[in-house]
Amino acid sequence: MSEPNTGRPLTGRTIAIPESREAQLLSEMLARSGAHTLSCPLVAIRDHPDRAAVEKWLREAIKHPFDDLILYTGEGVERLADTARHMERLDALRESWRRSRKITRGPKPARALRELDLRPDVEAEEPTTAGVIATLDMLDLSRRRVGVQLYGREPNTRLMAFLDDAGADAYPVAPYVYADESEDQQVRDFIQQLVAGTADAIAFTSATQVARLFKVARQAGRDTALHRALRDMTIAAVGPVVVEALEKEQLQTTAVPDEKFSMRPLARALCEALGPAT
Repeated sequence: MSEPNTGRPLTGRTIAIPESREAQLLSEMLARSGAHTLSCPLVAIRDHPDRAAVEKWLREAIKHPFDDLILYTGEGVERLADTARHMERLDALRESWRRSRKITRGPKPARALRELDLRPDVEAEEPTTAGVIATLDMLDLSRRRVGVQLYGREPNTRLMAFLDDAGADAYPVAPYVYADESEDQQVRDFIQQLVAGTADAIAFTSATQVARLFKVARQAGRDTALHRALRDMTIAAVGPVVVEALEKEQLQTTAVPDEKFSMRPLARALCEALGPAT
C-alpha cells in the first residue's frame, strides 16, 4: 500500500474528524489522498488550573529523582517540560529524568522524550493501562519512588492500586485537563451531519472525543440516531484506547493502525479500508 500522500485513493470520500491538537495534520494527509474532511472542535487541552501542585511535583522530581517515571502522554511530557522551562529549571528536570527509569505508554510520550534528548527505558506491551500494568508486573517496584504522569483529570485508580500492591510509593501529577472547545450547538450540528449520512467515515484520535460526542448526543436525544449513523460508516481509531472507548458504545472499529499509533498510520488505515468511491 502506498503512503497516503502518494496517489489519491480517497477521491470522492468524506471523512469526519472530531478535531484535536493533531487534526490539522490528519486533515492534510487525508486531503492529499483526495478526501474531503468534515470537522468539529470537540475538546481542547488546557494547563491544569492547580499550577502550584504541578510545580511542587516538578520540584520534588528535581530534588529527589524518581526511581521510576511512568509517562502516559506526549502532551503531558511537553507540558511538564514547558512548566519547568517557565520555572527556569528545564535543564535540572532533564537531568533528573535521565536518572529515572522511564516507562512510556506509547509512541507519543517516547517521541516527546526524544525532543528533550532523552529516551524511554521501558515501553509498555501495548498503549493501554492494562499494557502498562502488564509491563510493570515484570519489574521489581518494592520501595521504589514512582512518578506518574496522568492524563486529564483521570486519577487512574487501577494503576494506583497496582503500584500500592507492588509496594511502590507513587507520586502522581496531572499537568493538563480537557476543556470543551466549542458550544454544544456546534457539536449538535456535527451530529446532524453524521446522521444525515454526509460522511463515509469518521476518524477518532482520542477517547475524549468519543465521550464528548456521545455526551452531547444523549443530551440532545440523538444518541440512538448517532449510533445508527456510525454503524453505517467506516469507523477509524488511532489506537486501542480509542477502540475500547468505542466498544463501550457498542461500536465496532474497522480501521486501526497495526502499529505506531499516530496520524500517518491512521491515514493509511483509512486508505486501505475505504479506497476510492465508486
